[in-house]
Amino acid sequence: MWDDLVRGAIGAVVLVDTRRLADCFPAVDYFENSGLPFVIALNGFDGHQPYQPEEVREALQIGPDTPIITTDARHRADAK
Repeated sequence: MWDDLVRGAIGAVVLVDTRRLADCFPAVDYFENSGLPFVIALNGFDGHQPYQPEEVREALQIGPDTPIITTDARHRADAK
């Protein structure tokens, strides 16, 4: 399924809910193994981020070359 979803993509965004961190492992693993560039978007609510980006980087075991941004997925301006 992932191969069909990313056909023609130049990159990907993995939206991470830190309350359910384990749910994003399949996506992170896929993009790491496929070589498709990706960023991690930490979804917080009302500016509250329970974990710092470096804590999430360590938990996901991703390298420093993968960008991590913070966002509130409910706000359109955060998605730009």
